[in-house]
Amino acid sequence: MTFRSLRFWPLLLLVAACARTPRPSADHANKYHDATIRQIGTAQDERNAATILPFLTNANPTYRREAALALASVQAPAAVPGLLPLLRDADPGVRRAAAYALGQTGDSTAVDSLRVRVLKETDGTVRRYVHEALGRTVTRHSLPELWRVEILTDTSRAAALAWGLSRAALRGLTSPETIRRTVLLLNSPKLPVRGRLAAVVGLSRTRGLDADLKRLAETTLVRVAQKDRNYAVRAAAASALGKIAAFPTAAVSTADATSTAAVVKGASPGAVLVHMATKDPDYRVRLMAIRALPFGLESYPASRKAVFTTLNRDQPAVALTAAEWLLAHAKGESGAALAALADGNKQASVRVRAALLRAAVHHASPAARPSLVETIEKRYPAVPTVYEKGFLLEALSEDPAAFDFMRIEAFAPGQSPVVAGYALGALLAMRRLPDFPASRHADFAVAMRQALSSGDVALLGTAAEALADPKLYPTAQPADLTALRDAQAKLQLPREIEAWQGIQQALDKLEKAPKPTPSPLATAAQHPIDWAVVQGVPLGQQVRLRTSKGIILLELKPNEAPGAVASFVTLISQKFYDNLYFHRVVPNFVVQGGDPRGDGNGSAPYNLRSEFGDLRYEEGSVGLASAGKDTESCQFFITHTPTPHLDGRYPIFAQVVGGLDVVHKLDIGDQILSVELVVAQ
Repeated sequence: MTFRSLRFWPLLLLVAACARTPRPSADHANKYHDATIRQIGTAQDERNAATILPFLTNANPTYRREAALALASVQAPAAVPGLLPLLRDADPGVRRAAAYALGQTGDSTAVDSLRVRVLKETDGTVRRYVHEALGRTVTRHSLPELWRVEILTDTSRAAALAWGLSRAALRGLTSPETIRRTVLLLNSPKLPVRGRLAAVVGLSRTRGLDADLKRLAETTLVRVAQKDRNYAVRAAAASALGKIAAFPTAAVSTADATSTAAVVKGASPGAVLVHMATKDPDYRVRLMAIRALPFGLESYPASRKAVFTTLNRDQPAVALTAAEWLLAHAKGESGAALAALADGNKQASVRVRAALLRAAVHHASPAARPSLVETIEKRYPAVPTVYEKGFLLEALSEDPAAFDFMRIEAFAPGQSPVVAGYALGALLAMRRLPDFPASRHADFAVAMRQALSSGDVALLGTAAEALADPKLYPTAQPADLTALRDAQAKLQLPREIEAWQGIQQALDKLEKAPKPTPSPLATAAQHPIDWAVVQGVPLGQQVRLRTSKGIILLELKPNEAPGAVASFVTLISQKFYDNLYFHRVVPNFVVQGGDPRGDGNGSAPYNLRSEFGDLRYEEGSVGLASAGKDTESCQFFITHTPTPHLDGRYPIFAQVVGGLDVVHKLDIGDQILSVELVVAQ
């Protein structure tokens, strides 16, 4: 990757950041103006639990609370004995922080203390935190501890239990009894919206129990999907219905599949999903319903009609999901017809049209494929952006006949890293096709070795993934292991930690390592928190993110993520983000940008330590991307919807407070024109 001259940048950026940020008043100063809280924050950043632990018994409840919150980021099991007494602290804020820290640490030795606290806690908010912590610490054996006491007559306790069950489900801990109890909660009349969301998310994450889910939850899920007022609850219900949505014979005809009459009491899950896919007022619900549509022979006609309806009428994110559904599930569709749909829909985004072309190549007959591939290859040179080229390369990945075209693009001199990464990823996808010819196996192996010798982090990651796939390489060759080690040795740490991890995971797999090799994570000494910058960021400080689709306003969270905020402010002053791109957009999940390479493999010259403040991922939350704990750098993402499975795993350092409509319009290839602090008036 390339950077501007960096010799004097720390000093210059600090001066610039402080000059642009208004001096905070006493009312708006963040908590790090307190020297003791800075001391705790420094120990958190250094992962120094021993320094933090004595503050758990400090006479000042503020410092007890801050110590507990710091340990939520450190996540040291050795801190659990010190945190457990704080569950009985006189200060509810301390009890809440202790419960949060115990949940973040995830140590099962805390289960008994948390269960007792659930029964005795009188503060409703703290009780919810304790129940969430219990859901994050129970084992399959201790799962019943979540529901020791019947609580359906107490709305606050019902919501707390919903979160506990949901947190356990997000860890893969479910059973028929957890389904039954979650359904009881959903059927209680006054469960608040966050409790309903937690409950339905838990049901949507149930694994391996589809028959029980259908038997115990179908009626409730159908009702929630049709009637709940909150879009996120309906979207999660659609995802859960997708697990049980095989249409019974003649459950709904193609003719009435999208009519309001299809959604009545007793309607099948499939019929409800078809209706949601075309009629729900929120695009995120329509999108999730399309993803969940059944695709068996009996249900395909109705699902197909809903998919084609959204392709022709809906906004890009929903249309893209419809195109991806056709790629995965289309039956009897003509490749030529799908290609014509791509070319005929001039209002569709380039990403949607490319996805339809990919579906066309995938489903085309052997006789029809060559002309489709030739058309795409001829169109390719005139495509104006590297991301559009990437979309077409993905379309070509469906036909092994495009192998040579793809290999040339992957290794062309002076090639954009974005295009090269797409091309090699497409080669790997192509190699995994069942009809990939044996005569090209050796050529594919040569391409992977060439990628390993390239030194490019994106190509290294793809090659390592290929070499570690036993279906592609049943037996590891000594030369390949040597090439992996040589490539890893040339990486620059900590900046290229993600590529290092990818290669090491491949080596561990190929060499049958008994346990994963630890990553060489950067320490706080490598890039400590600049407290002078942090203190210059008042509570409520806003950032103007100007994009090619419009302006987004963010509010920074220095109290919860001081290191991330200091880094972000410093990079803003460097104009690091100006003219970069959004390289990853997953509809109804996240939009991600801030990578200097533009492909998701770039970084600033340093890594940060993860800061898991007491925040939840809601619509418009801004988090730092990472390759695992303590590997954050410059890339950030913004969520489209509540995403509870990210809570406590990725730092939140800002919240969108203006321009949410712009966030929902962004797609891959949209540009970050400028980022600047908003000076208070």
